[in-house]
Order: sequence, then structure tokens, then C-alpha cells
Amino acid sequence: MFRLALIFIFSVVSGLAGAESLTTNSGSARVTAMVKGLDTPWAIGILPDMSFLVTDREGELLFVSEGNIVRVKGTPNVVAKGQGGLLDVTVARDFSQSREVFLTYSKPQPKGAGTALAIARLSEDGSELTDLRTIFEAENGGDSGRHFGSRIVEAKDGTLLVTIGDRGDRPTAQDQSSHNGSVIRVNRDGSVPADNPFVGQRGIQPEIWSYGHRNPQGAGLDARGHLWVSEHGAKGGDEVNLIRPGRNYGWPVISYGKHYSGQAIGEGTAKPGMEQPEFYWDPSIAPSGLLIYSGKLWPEWKGDLFVGSLKFDYIARLEGIPLTEVEQIKGPQTERVRDIVEAPDGSIWFVSVGQGAVFRMTPSD
Repeated sequence: MFRLALIFIFSVVSGLAGAESLTTNSGSARVTAMVKGLDTPWAIGILPDMSFLVTDREGELLFVSEGNIVRVKGTPNVVAKGQGGLLDVTVARDFSQSREVFLTYSKPQPKGAGTALAIARLSEDGSELTDLRTIFEAENGGDSGRHFGSRIVEAKDGTLLVTIGDRGDRPTAQDQSSHNGSVIRVNRDGSVPADNPFVGQRGIQPEIWSYGHRNPQGAGLDARGHLWVSEHGAKGGDEVNLIRPGRNYGWPVISYGKHYSGQAIGEGTAKPGMEQPEFYWDPSIAPSGLLIYSGKLWPEWKGDLFVGSLKFDYIARLEGIPLTEVEQIKGPQTERVRDIVEAPDGSIWFVSVGQGAVFRMTPSD
């Protein structure tokens, strides 16, 4: 539950007086707490007018606007177990007309829970979701409380891309009759796009866009509309991947990490027919949340990737070909960064689980 009695709200204007700073390679950045006192915040979705939504893994959704906070009614029933619960929230690109938002959550199933994607309309006052409908759910997700994945990206063509973890059942990431360990792609009504790579192939789930993933918890589009994801390895081997339709990303056959027991994973680090990561971390940083920045407020960061670290409490900035981690943005505010997004004004917002807060970062100058 959100500790509402302890929540302090800062509007974009009034909060500046209490802003703190973070040091970056591009100079000092102003960091403003937009909401504090959260329990297990997972994701933020920023509306065109700079009001925003925050999910809590236990199942609650908050709407924050001009210093006011509302607990949103009408959220889906979730299995709040382990890493499961109410997870991502993404604001539709046409929100100003449709008022629609997308949510992922761990949906109750006969044998446990599966990652599900829902769409709903947010009321004008932000107090309620209406016309909530689940448009996709992973089949037979399993009874584990691990590896739900759950980032949502609205592609440039309007289709929806959702990351799904292997649910702790490693072999299913290579089993295309299962949605586990995949990125799936569906239309906004939940139907399967005709150009998905495995449509019509017997024994393969038609929603699958790519597979062989462990637990991708960060996802974003680059300027060309290509999908990038960050995903958890085991002991080492956290990855950033450029997703190409129909490709196999190797888990658990290949990996740059080891099992937590110290044993080797699969067959090594490479195998024909399996994709290599664009970048990997060893040791693991536990990546969650991925943003590809537009350059609006920091032109020198245009096209750079920002990935939150849950383990080492920083925001990684990556750039170049080959992709390289060039900076670690770190301070008290970056404790267990779960989500990171760009607001309509070009500011960078992130969720700190450790601080129980949402922060907004802007240039100090």
C-alpha cells in the first residue's frame, strides 16, 4: 500500500525551491522530488499536461496533478507475489483524444499468474479507470513469483510491444509454444498483427516478436522506431539488446553470466542463430528501465541510452558504436532506479524504489 499519510507532493513549479543536484558529465543537474512516501513504486506515465501516473507493485495506481494526489479506482486484480503485481504504465500517444493508458500486471491464472496487458480510459479528474479490458495474457505463466518482464512500448505504427520474462523457468525462453521469455507484439485491440514473424507457424505463439530473453525490464524506441531492451542476466550477463523481429536472443543457451551457484550457463557466450547483445554488464547491475533520449534539454545526450541500476544505485548512460557505458549518474536520489522516462518538456524522470519517490531531472543552467 502507498503510505498516503507520509506522501509529500511537489508541483513542477513549487518543487524547484527544494530541488537538489546531481553531478553529470554535462554539468550539474537539478533534481526535484515530484512525489515521496511510496512503498514499492514500479513505473511512471507522464500525461501531456505534465500530470502523471505511478504504479505500485502491490496493486495501486496514483494520479498526481498540480500538487494533488488521487488513488485511481478501477485497476485490475493482480497477484502481488514476489516480483509480480501492478507493473508498467504507458500513456497512449493519442491520450489527448482517447484518454487511454496501457497497464501490465500479473493476472491470476489457474496455475498461478501470467503477465497481462490491459487498456483503459482515465477519467477527466484522474480518479478512475473506465472500460478496462485485458487485451493479452501470457498462456500458462506459472506459479513462480519471478521474472514477469512487463515493459510496454507503443511502436510508431501503433502496435504494442510488451516484454515478458522466463518466469524462472529457463527452458521456456526457447520454447515458442510459450510466451515466456519473449517480446510480444499485438494490435491495440489485442489482435495479432499480420506481419508478426511467426504468424501461421504451427506450435508457435503468433504474438511472439522475439524470444530467448531472461527478464527484460527496460524498453524504449530509438529515433528510427527500433526497440531496445535491457534485461537481467543471472550472475553477470545483464544485457542491452536491439530487438529484431523473429530473432533468438539466446537465453539460456548462451550468456555472458553464470548461474548464482557459480556453474556455467548453457553452451558459452555465442552460438550460430542466436543474437549477441549490443552491450553487457559483468558484474550485474540489475538493469530496470531504459530511455533513449531525444536531446531536447541536453543536446549532447541525443540518442544516448539511460538505464537504471537496481543493484548499484545509479543511472547508466551509454552511447556510441559499439555501445559503451560512458557515465554513471549517481546520488542519494538514484537508490534502486526502477523506471526512467522522458517527459514532454524533455526533462528526465525516474523512479527510485529505495527512496520511495519519483524524481524529475533538468539542467541546472
